Amino acid sequence: MDMNTIEAVVPTADPAEWRDGDAWLAGGTVLFSYGSYAFGQQPLKRLLDLGSTGWPAVTVTGEGIELAATCTVAELYALPDDPALGGHAGSWPALALIRPCCDSFVASFKVWNMSTVGGNLCTSLPAGPMISLCAALDGQATVLGPGGASRTIPVTEFVTGDGRNALAPGELLRSVHLPASALASRAAFRRLSLSNLGRSGVLLIGTLDAGGNLALTVTAATKRPIQLRFDAQPDAAALAAALDTAIPAALYHDDIHGLPAWRRDMTYRLAEEIRVELSAPAGGTPLHVSGDFWPPRASVPQALNASVDPTLNASPKERA
Repeated sequence: MDMNTIEAVVPTADPAEWRDGDAWLAGGTVLFSYGSYAFGQQPLKRLLDLGSTGWPAVTVTGEGIELAATCTVAELYALPDDPALGGHAGSWPALALIRPCCDSFVASFKVWNMSTVGGNLCTSLPAGPMISLCAALDGQATVLGPGGASRTIPVTEFVTGDGRNALAPGELLRSVHLPASALASRAAFRRLSLSNLGRSGVLLIGTLDAGGNLALTVTAATKRPIQLRFDAQPDAAALAAALDTAIPAALYHDDIHGLPAWRRDMTYRLAEEIRVELSAPAGGTPLHVSGDFWPPRASVPQALNASVDPTLNASPKERA
């Protein structure tokens, strides 16, 4: 979309240069889609372009993985095959979550090569799959402010609602750190959409660490990420009770991609699937993924696992 109110494009990553009427520009896939009034009633006047920052897209250390805010979806998708992982590739099983989350964009290669991790977090839509990935892997977001200020905030707290986040005016998301402890966990992934190749209506990720601690992260179904933690494996009743407590009815998202009642029902259903999967002994089997997209390098959409009721993808009217 033409943005005919823009007066200047300024290459900078310095929050001190931000002023009213500015917007940070990374990939621009949302910014250019929404136009000059993307972020409020006042038209945008300047774009602060992060394209020349030179930030490394991905940095791997023994402490985990640092994703620059400017890391593209395509760069992230390539990470599991990157030699830079070295010996970590075999010791971080949760790396298997990266590609299902990237696939959850259900987007063209053009979007993948422009859209960024940071942009997805800052847009803060419930269905943002980079929010799902980073929240589930205990991501810590580094936020820059004017005057050299810097603060760190968990991704589970960074997104505060539908299109809302914890950034103050002028603040800039610099990176997200995924700790090695989370990457070393076993993982389970579940995703559903009401339409074939549609936006996520429900996306849940479970992780189980070496100490037997279970974390369940609920996204897409809710207006913001919700994470439940258990010191020991819960039974079905305990899991359902925890979901009752953690997610009040008003927190379920409501839009054309799914009614709150459907999102709630599928959250409980998929949470129980994840609980059962991670309760079983680790057998070296690949990550089970449910969704309506296709796996890497396949030519046809991936079907739901045979154990999953095929009516899960149907609307309440269709299931009646």
